Amino acid sequence: MVAPDPTEGRRSGEVPPRLETRGLRVDFGRKLALDDVSLAVRAGEIIALLGDSGCGKSTLLRAVAGLEQPSGGLVLLDGQIMGPRVPPEERGVGLMFQDYALFPHLTVMQNVRFGLHRLRADEADAVARARLEQVGLADRAASYPGDLSGGESQRVALARALAPGPRVLLLDEPFSNLDRRNRDRVRADTISVLRATGATALLVTHDPEEALLVSDRIVLMRSGRIVQIDTGADLYRRPVSHFAASFFGDLIAFPTRCIDGAATTPLGKFPAPGIASGARVAACVRPEAILLSGAETGHPARVIHRRFLGPVAELTLAAEGFSDTFRLTVAEETSAGEGDCVGLRLANGAGLVFPLETD
Repeated sequence: MVAPDPTEGRRSGEVPPRLETRGLRVDFGRKLALDDVSLAVRAGEIIALLGDSGCGKSTLLRAVAGLEQPSGGLVLLDGQIMGPRVPPEERGVGLMFQDYALFPHLTVMQNVRFGLHRLRADEADAVARARLEQVGLADRAASYPGDLSGGESQRVALARALAPGPRVLLLDEPFSNLDRRNRDRVRADTISVLRATGATALLVTHDPEEALLVSDRIVLMRSGRIVQIDTGADLYRRPVSHFAASFFGDLIAFPTRCIDGAATTPLGKFPAPGIASGARVAACVRPEAILLSGAETGHPARVIHRRFLGPVAELTLAAEGFSDTFRLTVAEETSAGEGDCVGLRLANGAGLVFPLETD
């Protein structure tokens, strides 16, 4: 079989993506871990690979790094095909795993300069010292990993991964071993360093909020395939399927049919362009898109329970046409209390309609 031409379809003089995969496929026996995965990452982009456990995120990282050999498709770095004869150490790829994998018998400085063996000793020291300064740990150069906190270990691992100047940095759940307070701080520091260095990065996460916080674009995956590649805003506002929509928060769904380009719900008609009349659909709305109004001006609902959450309150409501109770978060000064009747209306353009078959 003739391999696809990586320059096919590219205009003369056009700069190739920093990282590209074309029809990538990885088989583990009878299990298809990656199925026709194609994406292009521009230089300086931070891409989040998002999805549930087992969807293929880490396998994609390993295939890019050369740690897993694809059974089909291509991996390209700066337009060059990374075939099976190109070992991981010659790809110009940096790896950072969730356990950090620091060498316990080496100092922080020795860990960071570990991959700089091709440089003279003084050059390697200078690069390692510069990377430690970037992550704020120059004063811990003589320490050993056992003396570091979890956040410090993570930053040393980042400095080590960046030290050789990789074309692409691959991060596999890099913040999952940190507690919530440290995770937020270390994550912000890490992204700041990546932005400052202009690094191109693929970051694996199962947390939608984290993906929204760190990335330029998100690659949402399911069962070894890419569901949607988009900015966080477009994934949230314009998801291509019920699965993609539900990954970014709760949905209230009304099973119905599309009639003449619209789906009728208790909250009004939702536009359904491109869906055949008579098709079974899920007309969905996010709870945060439902607004409270007076009982006489909106769809009637009743407050079942009110819970105090500091600056906000959580209301549990029941409404005709809704299959179950649902929760809304409102400002604490909102007066609606248990037993009160309220009206519901929908923010403009908030309805989402998906053919049931897309799930």
